[in-house]
Amino acid sequence: MAVNTIHNDQKLRSIIQGCAANNRKCQEELYRQFFPTLERTIRRYTHDEDKVMSIMNNGFLKAFQNIHKYEYRGSFEGWLRKIIFRSVSDYMRSESKDVKFLVFEEVEKGITQSAYQQLYFDDLIQIIQTLPEMQEQVFNLFAIEGYKHHEISDLLQINENTSRWYLSEARKQLKQKLTKVNKNYRDVG
Repeated sequence: MAVNTIHNDQKLRSIIQGCAANNRKCQEELYRQFFPTLERTIRRYTHDEDKVMSIMNNGFLKAFQNIHKYEYRGSFEGWLRKIIFRSVSDYMRSESKDVKFLVFEEVEKGITQSAYQQLYFDDLIQIIQTLPEMQEQVFNLFAIEGYKHHEISDLLQINENTSRWYLSEARKQLKQKLTKVNKNYRDVG
């Protein structure tokens, strides 16, 4: 492991511990460090500046309230992204009862509009979470967080083609699962 990586890991751990102790300076430093990345994620769903800031601030508030639960396993950025992503979900759900996310470029073909509208964001997340771990990670990074395959290969230490394969498999499985939800909806409706 590179000396820089160790130093950065120790510094981040110190900042996280400071945030858990409600140290405002550490909270500000964490906010500034992750703001640009998380802002890009939120802007995939809205370009309204007020909404972006509202989602960001609510997400960081939740993160600061729960940071003591972070167990230093896996990526802290991933942990934080998940909280921000839930803040996007909460905001979008509060804005509309017909929330639909177009993260399923190929999957949404064949799904009726009425069934799709019945799926709330959390329902979609639950379906995504049923995927095998690597498929879920690659799908989230690519379709939801906007990473490119070369970035995913660096993050997960896999080949770019392997990243593409996991994404393809995830889309196939999601299409099957969404088709089943669609069928169940038609049977009930």
